[in-house]
Amino acid sequence: MTPPVLEMKEISKRFPGVVALNAVELDVHPGEIVALAGENGAGKSTLMKILGGVYQPDSGHLRIDGREAAIRSVSDAIGRGIGFIHQELNVLDNLDVAGNVFLGREPVWGGPLRLIDRRKLHAQTSIYLERLGLDIPSHTPLRSLSIAQQQMVEIAKALSLNARILIMDEPTSSLTLTETARLLEVARELKAQGVSIIYISHRLGEISDLADRVVVLRDGRNAGVLAREEISHDRIVKLMVGRDLEHFYVHPATAGKPRYFEVRNLRTGRYPQHAVSFDVGQGEILGFAGLVGAGRSEVAQAIFGVDAALEGTVLLDGKPVKVPSPQDAIARGIYLIPEDRRQMGLVLEAAIRENITLPALSRYAAAGLIDRDAERKTASEMCAKLNIKAPSVEARAADLSGGNQQKVVLAKWLSLDPRVLIFDEPTRGIDVGAKAEIYQLMRRLAESGVAIIMISSDMEEILGESDRVAVMHEGAITGVLERQECSEEAIMKLAVGHKNPVAR
Repeated sequence: MTPPVLEMKEISKRFPGVVALNAVELDVHPGEIVALAGENGAGKSTLMKILGGVYQPDSGHLRIDGREAAIRSVSDAIGRGIGFIHQELNVLDNLDVAGNVFLGREPVWGGPLRLIDRRKLHAQTSIYLERLGLDIPSHTPLRSLSIAQQQMVEIAKALSLNARILIMDEPTSSLTLTETARLLEVARELKAQGVSIIYISHRLGEISDLADRVVVLRDGRNAGVLAREEISHDRIVKLMVGRDLEHFYVHPATAGKPRYFEVRNLRTGRYPQHAVSFDVGQGEILGFAGLVGAGRSEVAQAIFGVDAALEGTVLLDGKPVKVPSPQDAIARGIYLIPEDRRQMGLVLEAAIRENITLPALSRYAAAGLIDRDAERKTASEMCAKLNIKAPSVEARAADLSGGNQQKVVLAKWLSLDPRVLIFDEPTRGIDVGAKAEIYQLMRRLAESGVAIIMISSDMEEILGESDRVAVMHEGAITGVLERQECSEEAIMKLAVGHKNPVAR
């Protein structure tokens, strides 16, 4: 085997009160795809930020091409051929696509005037968009793109750096199945060209499909390495969490649940030409599948009153209910856990206590004054019930891992006795251990009589958790599949527009 292009030896990093990395080692060979796996908080992001020049290690050393290397800054990393595709979008929505891809590196003309050569800028950008199969003009304003398309622009930006070592941190978390397949294909093409890739993902199916090796971190230490022939879902999970996760997906018998929550002829502003109708049984998990942009989130937001529905009727336990605003939905026990938990589900700078009690603050007030002790009691009970890992209920939501942030969003609704819960991408960016906990919580809620709608772009999740699956395409429900009818092929046919002649 050729010598490693990258060696990270005994890397340690401490933050106040936390040992993030403890003598961690990682090496990558030319043209190799190494998956870096681990739960949230295992140290993956810290290690990659050290490689990307964001952090400096407290001890340890790096070698690139066998020579000692000190990476003092992000520009240092870029200069050494290290590219970083971040999980959180790092784009400017006031610029167009080309402006984002070549930000700070625009081709210029005019000598000392340094005028931007826009023709060349757009021509070069189009090469990378075509390479990713992204069929949008390079002059498209970024703000007009979906989250998935913005993620692909971020990837195009990284490719334009001609990186020798490419870090992909959850690159498919916002992508459709088609876009994900294209990205994995691009990763293989880059590998064939000699580019080394460090691939971070909580989607273990992607890791199994793509990686040449898997390096697993747990609690800031190396937990193990799996060679290509050793890679399997169960082995990765066991190294990540230190134990086997039994009953990852649970399927109690739910067939024949009576209608409890019904949506009839709902029309949204995004797709006014299509009326959406479906029902969810009490104690049932109805999965909503479809490609990004199919209109699933718009339906959820209309039900919750975030966006006004143009038309439609909602019935709860056989009685019509009106939900012109989120306050009305909350009053009726209909709650939404949004796709973007950081922007729409939490007040990041507020404490866990404040986030959990915010929807029903009047319960904790007397004579206009908030009873902090009552808030702390409820928040502490919910943290214990959901196993939220935090120093105290006064910790900021911003300081929690993705899985714990999702549990805080869930905690604020569970404290209010939900009747209908809508989960929009419930485990996006969450590690496998936290996923298992979220799934168990969802199933326990269903068993207690809550009607659950689960919108997900993760096919494993849809197939694993749903009692039935409704599939949308361009604003319309193309079919509803019973559990025994569900397969990836059946769902994808409906997702691309093939109607089910016996859709229920």
